[in-house]
Amino acid sequence: MRRLVVACLAVCALLAGCGTTGTGSPLQVTDTLVAARPDRSPPTGTAPAGTVLPGPPADLSAFDPATHTLVLAGADRPALTLIDPRAPEQRSRTIALPSPAAGLHLTGGTVLAALPDHGSVARVDLRSGSVEHTAVPNRPVDAVETNGRLVVARQGSKDIAVLDGGTLVRTIGGFNGPARLLRQSRQEVLVLDRLATSLTPVNIVTGDKGAALRAGEGATHAVTDRYGRALTVDTRGGEFLAFATDPLILKQRYPVSGSPFGLTYDPTRDLAWITLTARNELVAYDVAGGQPEEKHRLPTVRQPEAVSVDPDTGTVYVASATGRGIQVVTV
Repeated sequence: MRRLVVACLAVCALLAGCGTTGTGSPLQVTDTLVAARPDRSPPTGTAPAGTVLPGPPADLSAFDPATHTLVLAGADRPALTLIDPRAPEQRSRTIALPSPAAGLHLTGGTVLAALPDHGSVARVDLRSGSVEHTAVPNRPVDAVETNGRLVVARQGSKDIAVLDGGTLVRTIGGFNGPARLLRQSRQEVLVLDRLATSLTPVNIVTGDKGAALRAGEGATHAVTDRYGRALTVDTRGGEFLAFATDPLILKQRYPVSGSPFGLTYDPTRDLAWITLTARNELVAYDVAGGQPEEKHRLPTVRQPEAVSVDPDTGTVYVASATGRGIQVVTV
């Protein structure tokens, strides 16, 4: 028995040491953290499903049902492109920004665009096109609003900033690469850290952080579904993950080959749409059951990095990051 106890203690010490080597993070074992990136797409061999509208290169997109506006952003374009898919013959609107956007979040007819190179978060009214800026230093990469406060993921200071009326009221640190924020409640957000490839619940009122969970080998995008879960794509590991959030527990893990990257969720049909950049494909999984069930698989435009959906009609919009257009698919 004594030998068994000693052996167990030795193993525990070894595991603890492995979990904290280098970075001090229990989720990483290396000093060199690299965020996952989408695979480069091959030339398209099959015509994209649906129709293709002209559009600029885009690696971010969002669809606002209230104004029926598709919002597009590109890593190299200091502007947002606004398109009404109902009237493709009309010219798209271009909203100039001081620098490219790194994150988009819709909030009641407006879109929040984090501008890391400008050190601000832009609030764009989708009806009027007016823009208001809130100064947020240290490279903001994503922003959401909850309980009347602006919550911002900051790459430069590796933290989450909470602002009230434009005034910084709290910072929550201890991250490696906070990249995406999911609003969970009036007091809590979920932080996707692309470098640590983890999810962490954060209380923005108290500043408390919950226990983080590893999200595969290289998580890149996450959304919430109508069941309160966090749906995540592991681009490096080729998986689709579903986490319950109260408490944070991994509930589903499903293989998705082809470099899954873009992700959106249709709450009306319980479909998670994922783009596969290595295959120029779009796949939809029904997530209402005990495990994801594939419902659709369609060819896309080349380098499909951004996808969004109209929850009223089920129409899906896929944007090419190389400027091959905006694909419109109705299934």
